[in-house]
Amino acid sequence: MSTQSPSSRLIYTARELPVPRRREVAARAALMGTVFARRCGPKLVRALAHRRADSINLKPLARPLRESFEELGGTFVKFGQVIASSPGIFGELLADEFRSCLDTGPLVPLDEVTAVIERELGRPLAELFAEFDPEPVGRASIAVVHRARRHDGREVAVKVVRPDIDHIVATDLAVMEPVASFLAKQTGDQFVTAARQQLDGLRLQIGEEIDLRNEARALDYFRELTEQGGFDLVVVPAVHHDLSGENVLTMDFLPGTAIDDLADVERRGLDPAPVIDQLIRGFFEMTIKWGTFHGDIHAGNLLLLPDGRIGVIDWGIVGRLDADTHMFFVRMLAAVCGDETGWADVTGYLVRHYGPQLREAMGMNDEQLAQFLRMMITPILLKPFGQISFSDMMNVTQIQMENTHGFSLKASSWRDIIKRIRVQRRLQRLAEEGGGIFSDFDRGNFLLGKQLMYFERYGRLYLADRAILSDKPFLIRLLREAGQNIPDLPASE
Repeated sequence: MSTQSPSSRLIYTARELPVPRRREVAARAALMGTVFARRCGPKLVRALAHRRADSINLKPLARPLRESFEELGGTFVKFGQVIASSPGIFGELLADEFRSCLDTGPLVPLDEVTAVIERELGRPLAELFAEFDPEPVGRASIAVVHRARRHDGREVAVKVVRPDIDHIVATDLAVMEPVASFLAKQTGDQFVTAARQQLDGLRLQIGEEIDLRNEARALDYFRELTEQGGFDLVVVPAVHHDLSGENVLTMDFLPGTAIDDLADVERRGLDPAPVIDQLIRGFFEMTIKWGTFHGDIHAGNLLLLPDGRIGVIDWGIVGRLDADTHMFFVRMLAAVCGDETGWADVTGYLVRHYGPQLREAMGMNDEQLAQFLRMMITPILLKPFGQISFSDMMNVTQIQMENTHGFSLKASSWRDIIKRIRVQRRLQRLAEEGGGIFSDFDRGNFLLGKQLMYFERYGRLYLADRAILSDKPFLIRLLREAGQNIPDLPASE
């Protein structure tokens, strides 16, 4: 394969986020504290008072947490979307409660939306559109979407960047990044570390996402790839370039039902299984061939259309893998499909990027680490959706680290808790010294992992008896076309 990343065909530009003033950061931090204290404080106190030895009852906290996230908006809605789309990590209770974060962000007054459109496109709204619905059909974290009709009769969706959202997000990050960094260094907690990775990715992603010209290019690019690949059940909306710009994006309107709206799906008599299967196949084909993929493919961005196809919307975040991350992903899939040399290569990539500290953290040499990765990754990709859990995979890793270093997350005595924190802090320091944290390799794999977690949610709903890699002949063909030496499948497969 070429050493140049295939994703270099898709060029993005990033807008520099503003630098907030100190008093703005202080005011935002005070608002965060006020909102969480008002909505969550009393319930959190009661939950802590009645906690069991190793857990807290989250049921009374779920709703006030979600309400706090939605009230604060911006970056918090982004985090809420991850929670809503990852029941395997955060549990069904929190995922269900945070479902509204996928498409119901704060309202933007119509006059502000109109002002952005008219300033961007240089004409009055009535000249641009024959009809413009004042009620938004989508309220995401970064933009709002209104339904409209062109003067030629075509129905369109008009996406408008939220006014001042870049400043809001920049201020959020100025508050949250130092806190997450401090907590990670002091505790070494894996969820805090994951939050830091999310924040690091957000800083880069938001700079790209708020320039809608990037999304317009992505829509054109993936619409072409979808048609070329013969994915006839997957619809990427077409861009109306004459009504689009940096802060406004006009595209075909796709009328549909959210993929996880079970009641409406059943009422309409739709069968999501074939389209979800093709969507996953499309993800692997584009990622293997081109190193590019939709980077936010949660349920809120998937619409079951009246004709039975699936519409994929909101292409603001697109994964574009660097050459090393792309090859790491390809070699991992090759290993799962039978190329035994792949596991050593996968291990080599991880050790090279995260340093020999990875061996110390896991208490394994390279051969043992390769076997551990094989044991952990293979079931996730080959077992049916109804039998897999990404939280179980994380737990296996955590248990291995606990056994290696002699601590337990369920430790109850102060002596054990202090020992656990000391070990986790040292491992956190070693991980950062390895240089892999916050690298392109780390960001790419974090984004890939997030999409696989999203697949888990609707895969369980509609493909419980199918695996992510259920069509191994299809995958093997792709890998061979990418230059991988994959053995033939046994006759039984």
